[in-house]
Amino acid sequence: HVQLVESGGGSVETGGSLTLSCVESPFTISRLCMGWFRQSPGKEREGVARIDIDGSTSYADSVKGRFTISKDNAKNTLFLHMNSLKPEDSAIYYCAARGRNVVQGCPREWLEGGSWGQGTQVTVS
Repeated sequence: HVQLVESGGGSVETGGSLTLSCVESPFTISRLCMGWFRQSPGKEREGVARIDIDGSTSYADSVKGRFTISKDNAKNTLFLHMNSLKPEDSAIYYCAARGRNVVQGCPREWLEGGSWGQGTQVTVS
């Protein structure tokens, strides 16, 4: 059973930066499809970014050029580097992980059916 623990959230001014971390146990993340989602009050959950086992990445249009997803397989840790933050980026950010779909790869809908962390709050003002 995959367990995910996020950290790194906080409050930051517009234009600032934050880096979120997600530590996974007990499996090696090199074999997992992983990603970040976010949700703010009154809004639907949004897929922010995901990374496949080969390191290929995908981003929501709203964060392209500002956010970067990466992972450290040796530390079993997923990261989300967030720059040029805007108030609309304020949300609870969740880490998700799932074994890669052999046919489909790592689509957002597949990843949503995986394991989730407890979330970390990001507030931009």
